[in-house]
Amino acid sequence: MDSLETQEPPRKRRRKTPTSTKPYVFRPLLEDIALAEEGHTAKAHITCVELWDVNLYIGTSAAEILHYVAIPPDPDDATSNPSYIFASRLQPTFNQSSVGSSPPGVQQILVLPKVAKACVLCNGTLTFYTLPELSPAFGNVVVPGCSWIGGENMNTTDEPDEDGQTVMICIKSRIRLVRIGDEARKVRDIEFPSGLAIARRDNFACVADAQAYALLDVENQRKISLFPISSLDENAAAGQIEDISSIREPAPPTSGIIEARGHSRSTSLGTFATGLGRRSPQSRSQDRSGQNTREPGFRATSPLRPPDRPRSGSATGSSSGRSPLPDKPLPPPPDRTNPQQAVQTSPATFSSKLDPHICSPTPNEFLLTTGTSPEEPGVGMFVNLDGDVVRGTIQFDRYPISILVDVGDQSATASAGAAQSGGYVLASILQHRDGGDREVIEVQDISNESHTEYLDIPFPFEENSSDSTNREMGNAELRNILSHTLASFPEVGDRLHKTRLVFPPGNPIREADIETTRSSANSNREEKRVQEEKAFSRQLGTQPSRILMWSGSSIWWLVRNPLILRLDGRIDMIMDAMSSPTVADENRGEILRIIASIRDYEANTETEFLSLEYIRQKSSLILFADALRRDQSTSGSSELQVEDLVNSGLDPRILLSLVPLLREEVVEGPEGIWVHAGLTSTIEHYATLPLATSDNDIRQRPSHQPEWMNLVKRYLMAWRQRKGFGSIADEVEVFQTTDAALLHLLLHQDSHHASKSGIPSLSRSELYSLVDNGVDCFERAITLLEQYRRLYVLSRLYQNRKMAGKVLATWRRIIEGEQDAGNELRDGENEVRKYLAKIRDISLIHEYGAWLARRNAVLGVQVFAEDSSRVKFTPQEVVELLKEKAPEAVKVYLEHLVFGKKNSRYATNLITYYLDSVLQVLETSDEARSVLAQSYESYRALQPPKPTYRQFIMDNAVPEAWWQDRLRLLELLGGSHGADFSYDLGNILRRIEPYEEDLVPESIILDGRQGRHQQALRLLTHGLGDYHTAVNYCLMGGASIFHPISGALTPSEASMKEDQAVLFGYLLTEFLRIEDVSNRLERTSELLERFGSWYDVKDVLNMIPESWSVELISGFLISAFRRLVHDRNEAMVVKALSGAENLQVAAALVEKCCATGPQVEETHLGYSS
Repeated sequence: MDSLETQEPPRKRRRKTPTSTKPYVFRPLLEDIALAEEGHTAKAHITCVELWDVNLYIGTSAAEILHYVAIPPDPDDATSNPSYIFASRLQPTFNQSSVGSSPPGVQQILVLPKVAKACVLCNGTLTFYTLPELSPAFGNVVVPGCSWIGGENMNTTDEPDEDGQTVMICIKSRIRLVRIGDEARKVRDIEFPSGLAIARRDNFACVADAQAYALLDVENQRKISLFPISSLDENAAAGQIEDISSIREPAPPTSGIIEARGHSRSTSLGTFATGLGRRSPQSRSQDRSGQNTREPGFRATSPLRPPDRPRSGSATGSSSGRSPLPDKPLPPPPDRTNPQQAVQTSPATFSSKLDPHICSPTPNEFLLTTGTSPEEPGVGMFVNLDGDVVRGTIQFDRYPISILVDVGDQSATASAGAAQSGGYVLASILQHRDGGDREVIEVQDISNESHTEYLDIPFPFEENSSDSTNREMGNAELRNILSHTLASFPEVGDRLHKTRLVFPPGNPIREADIETTRSSANSNREEKRVQEEKAFSRQLGTQPSRILMWSGSSIWWLVRNPLILRLDGRIDMIMDAMSSPTVADENRGEILRIIASIRDYEANTETEFLSLEYIRQKSSLILFADALRRDQSTSGSSELQVEDLVNSGLDPRILLSLVPLLREEVVEGPEGIWVHAGLTSTIEHYATLPLATSDNDIRQRPSHQPEWMNLVKRYLMAWRQRKGFGSIADEVEVFQTTDAALLHLLLHQDSHHASKSGIPSLSRSELYSLVDNGVDCFERAITLLEQYRRLYVLSRLYQNRKMAGKVLATWRRIIEGEQDAGNELRDGENEVRKYLAKIRDISLIHEYGAWLARRNAVLGVQVFAEDSSRVKFTPQEVVELLKEKAPEAVKVYLEHLVFGKKNSRYATNLITYYLDSVLQVLETSDEARSVLAQSYESYRALQPPKPTYRQFIMDNAVPEAWWQDRLRLLELLGGSHGADFSYDLGNILRRIEPYEEDLVPESIILDGRQGRHQQALRLLTHGLGDYHTAVNYCLMGGASIFHPISGALTPSEASMKEDQAVLFGYLLTEFLRIEDVSNRLERTSELLERFGSWYDVKDVLNMIPESWSVELISGFLISAFRRLVHDRNEAMVVKALSGAENLQVAAALVEKCCATGPQVEETHLGYSS
């Protein structure tokens, strides 16, 4: 397989629309809204926005509220968005005389869905309305002189509250808590003048005036001063603790308005305006977690002198993770008598032009901003409920115009893989660009403060416009709203749904498989799956958002960009840059960092899971393909972790389709190979790129081992460990591919070591381990092993499958000379013998045992004779089998039985084999007969003392088989198996009769067997000259002359002394006939001296020639006379002892009789009367 098949094979990588890599994207809600009525000349812009359910409320600088109603989108179109139609226009009530020449218009729209009420702050006047149509509430009462409203408890749920909803209203001298329900009731007043921003968590509220921030306990009315808004303000007292409950508020005017006390109710809100003077700078409200707290009508108009840029760092203090009790009181107030602890009540001499910003990212923290000037950097600081600075600081390029914390939407189901982090801080700032200032959204990850992104705002005016009015109207504002939207990202489904890859026909086997998959049934299944994947993709790619941004007359959603789109966009840019070798390493590092960034990510939704899988697969694919393309021994491939490749879940067949040499191992099943659709262009791109090493180069140069080979090897080995996992799709085809590819790779790596079989290699041990543990691609493995001529490895593969016949057949091929490239079968015949002893197949043992016996009779016989063999055979079966298939091994087997097992039953058969062997040689070889004759002459020529003839011929054995057979024949004929052993004597005599002169020892043994001892001794004495054996013959009574056992004779083996005397008499006769006189005298004298007890002196003297002197037999005579004297003396002693014994018996009898005394026996004679 050389490439992937597509509809139209691409010549270059298909360009896609660039995907945004920013954490957020803009989605239009309404654009170019008609903010003013026809005929209205003043140019208006949006000042605030709120969305509740299907109701969109837009406040304008023209002091109007536009009410739009949403029309639901088409339910059949997942990509469609709701449309909005204009419903009404409201002009809130406000005091015309109290506004200046440039009134801010509608400053806040606070929607209270729990009580179905809305609070509108317009030009410093607070009014109340009912939802959703914004009808006047509470008798159309107004509260003039209000600077801010909000402060709902962020820790409450969305469940309705029967007691109403509590808000905080900032008036000139105090903050008033009011519970709004069916009516508005005052809860309490808190002494804090000119409040501009508030964020509340249960009883704790973080508030700000024009100078500094403070932390309030609204229940116990205590305050902790925090830090100034401007770091240049030296008059702000930070860290001061003050009890504000003792400060008495002025008496309300007598207007018939009753303030709420305890459980009493008020009939009017006129008392809210008590004590209000000039309008203080106002800010915008936010009542949800992470909200903005500043209003657009109050922004700095003249910058202060630029200070030094503040540094960000980690602040020490209490941990923000702990949750204090809701009613936890603040520390006791300071001693008022101590002037150093008293809170300054005099007006501040420094007036900051920086707007305060308060957000609450968590139930235990507030995020506050501080700086020096709008044109200088700003700093965000996290403060916990104890007033301690925690975490590290966040630094903004410029002091923010608007700020918001997005900690994610927990109430709505996110299905597009939002970034898993602690949240984002979004700030609207001015950024100097192209010679002017342009507002952008600065986005910082709370968990990674060093990472900052910038979003260009789609302003409705010219980018380089210098008109101050346009710039003022174009300032972008951010807000967390009540209701969320589900933004559609069809690109997510387009990337994540699965599509099939089709491989081109590469070989007949694959063509046949593909032809099978093209059947009608499979086509229908494929079409059905395509439709299922399309339907599934429509369920993906929706992202919730509560963030709105407006500028001029347009409103946008600010939606978290799905993780898959952000990272995929980054990866695409990296791919484009990786073509340049100068930055390739840097870009590879970027992809590795992307993999590392999501390694510990835990998906919460199916889309997140698929998105992470997609990113891992694409990143791994790029790095893998890049390693193949570069073919370098370092970097790239070594940086890419095999664990990442395996954990990506990418079908290994896809990666292998890019690998030279191994792409032909890819196996496609009936269902095909399905991948994420977003990966197809990447696969096509790398499939068409040229590689550093082609298939032909790799095959022709086995010694060339690119580094990527080791990477692929480790990857395939890791994949093999996943066998049995139920989550692997197309498991059969996947593991057939991985096993075949790994085997092919190992064979290639070991091919240049094959001829160096004595040198161990890692690839060879890995190859053995692979086949010994079994492979799923059995047929393909056979083909590869045959192709590489690795027959021994093939036999190991068969062994794993318990295919004994194939194992033995393969070994036979190697032993008989067929090429085995590895030359790994050492001592092959012995391996066959061992293997046959382990199997139980009788037919195989017969076949290969006989085959082995024909090649090596000794090893072949062991197959049938070993006691450890699992199959036992009777000797008769083995003899018959060997006679039929391996005749030459019969003798060896019989030797095993006779000599090894001491089974004399087959000794006759063995004698016959030995005799046949010897006689056949003597019949055909004069040289053999000459050798025998020469051995006799050589032995006779030896001077005594000399070894026996048996020892002589063993020490001087001829390296011929027939000679060894003759030695064994002599041993058997000589009675090595005991006296009970017998054989067909007559048959043997007839056969050796023609060769009596050549087979002298055999004739001697046979004469002894027949009782022809005199003839046997004659041949021993004169034919061989083996005098020592002749003596042994006499001692053994003619039983054997070639007995292998040395030492004393057992009684059963010894003859009677009379028989020995007869034999010694024969031997003396033969010794007296020795031709050599000196030898005759010496042998006879020695015989008589050593064995004289077997001879009678008279007989010896009669036999010895008269010419011999007495001295020659003096030894015999002396011993004989001594023996005679000894016998006579012994007889006299015996006689005397016998007489003494007789006397002792007689004396004992007398004593016995005396002791007994006489005994009288009365005899009664009977008389007849």
